[in-house]
Amino acid sequence: MDLTKTTPRSVHETFVGIVQLARTTDKAKALTHGNIGEYKYDCPMDKGVFDFLGINGPEYLKIVKNAKSDAEIEAFVKPFASKKSAQEIALFNKQWMTTPPNGDSLAHFNQLRTRIAPDRTDVTTWPDLLDLEEGRAIPRRETVRV
Repeated sequence: MDLTKTTPRSVHETFVGIVQLARTTDKAKALTHGNIGEYKYDCPMDKGVFDFLGINGPEYLKIVKNAKSDAEIEAFVKPFASKKSAQEIALFNKQWMTTPPNGDSLAHFNQLRTRIAPDRTDVTTWPDLLDLEEGRAIPRRETVRV
């Protein structure tokens, strides 16, 4: 995986049924090969999925570095994921994809959205904004006014 030439998978894509984890895995692969580019591994979003699963970020990086295939990475993750019920995973995935940023994250989010798509105030979550920034199509939604 060379993230100086391409983008990681979307936050929306799952790995072992968990959103964000495919993207995190791509960033880990790129880091181990020295071509992560502008991306950050073990960033707050990666830490969120690691916290949910009970995985240590540096340990995951070692697993990815030594794995000969995605199947080996999946075999490492499965015992962690199996400790969660299908309902817990579904709830995590839904919240991960729909919860808007807050605090310092919100300020950074708004700054980035203003820079890349000032007309897209309908984009209100990190997963959608990252997809938009990386050139993936994000359907327009009605902007909710409060």
